[in-house]
Amino acid sequence: MRIGFYPGSFDPVTYGHLDVIARAARLVDKLVIGVGAHSGKAAMLTVDARVALLKAVAEPVAQHSGLKIEVVAFDGLTIDAAHHAKAQIIIRGLRDATDFDYEVQMAQMNGAMATELETVFLAASPATRMIASSLVKQMAKMGGDTSLFLPKESQAALKKALRSVTS
Repeated sequence: MRIGFYPGSFDPVTYGHLDVIARAARLVDKLVIGVGAHSGKAAMLTVDARVALLKAVAEPVAQHSGLKIEVVAFDGLTIDAAHHAKAQIIIRGLRDATDFDYEVQMAQMNGAMATELETVFLAASPATRMIASSLVKQMAKMGGDTSLFLPKESQAALKKALRSVTS
């Protein structure tokens, strides 16, 4: 069984993330989505909220593809979380050359520490290439319409998080 591990912060889950999940579903027998709970990063959504959100928005992909999708939180090295998931493949999405440079360096470091893990890069689809969680969060903070970039569940979670910050 080929198990893929797709790590990220998913703060919030975007259509770009869902694109990678749907395309990874064609490559593996099981996909474990790892929500990074790194204390050094200030996330808008709690880890529990991001896990619940991913479970909700990934469910239709799982049903459509017949793929088993599991969502877990992790704090620490991606390779340790991938090992815990019994994955052989780390899945990463690439939007542009900047992502490529960073991700190749990360894949090489992970590969040096865990030679049995292979990193697979999935280039962003043209429709999702411009989506970055940080830009979407900035847009939401300024009252912009995020519906082109976020599923409705993510929009609701982001609005709720913004209300709690401003109250």
